[in-house]
Amino acid sequence: MGDGVTSPAGSGPLSETGRLFLHAVDVAKAVFARPFQWREFIQQSWFVASVTIVPTALVSIPFGAVIALQLGSLTKQIGAQSFTGASSVLAIIQQASPLITALLIAGAGGSAICADLGARSIREEIAAMETLGVSPIHRLVVPRVLAAMLVATLLNGVVSVVGVLGGYFFNVIMQGGTPGAYMASFNGLAQLPDLWIGEIKAVIFGFIAGVVAAHRGLNPAPGPKGVGDAVNQAVVISFMLLFLVNVVLTAIYLQLVPPKGM
Repeated sequence: MGDGVTSPAGSGPLSETGRLFLHAVDVAKAVFARPFQWREFIQQSWFVASVTIVPTALVSIPFGAVIALQLGSLTKQIGAQSFTGASSVLAIIQQASPLITALLIAGAGGSAICADLGARSIREEIAAMETLGVSPIHRLVVPRVLAAMLVATLLNGVVSVVGVLGGYFFNVIMQGGTPGAYMASFNGLAQLPDLWIGEIKAVIFGFIAGVVAAHRGLNPAPGPKGVGDAVNQAVVISFMLLFLVNVVLTAIYLQLVPPKGM
């Protein structure tokens, strides 16, 4: 396949899916190529973090509040207020945090990566690199994908902390819950693998968002309109893949890791 940069016109969905998969394989193999582009990696990590950290922190607060308020109301109706802390915190750590992180990485960071590579493509910079024998995958794509993975992992921790604190505030302060019961239920049901699955999801989601953004950015239709269409396609495809992969990972986790106390 070479570097997986070119894409024939008029391709169908199955052909595009195959090229995306092969592009992901090329990126995974190029990660181990030397020399590693440290400068590009650091610059892209800072760039992705700068465009995602504030929106991610702001979005995580209402997410944590909605989860805490909804679960607090539900557990109160069924007389299980003592489990509000565990249910809300586990929902935030296992599901909400990696998904919020992934959506912001794909929507903000991924779109910027796609637009940057798309602009390089229509200016024929990518073709010039290939002519000179420089791999665009190794030189441009790998640092951006690894940057998306790193920032997704770090942001997932930020979202988890902000979401849990927001859930605690809205459950204890707004709904009159007791701090002791909130923390006791969390300590009684939560376990370390719950945190690990959130971080694993964030890493995988960051890889998917970075690969999809790079693939569409390297294969835009001609002209500025083609770059805009590629950005929109990258975001939509990333969202669809992220939700699908989240379902698969959650199902595998629930099968492999038994609940605490069982």
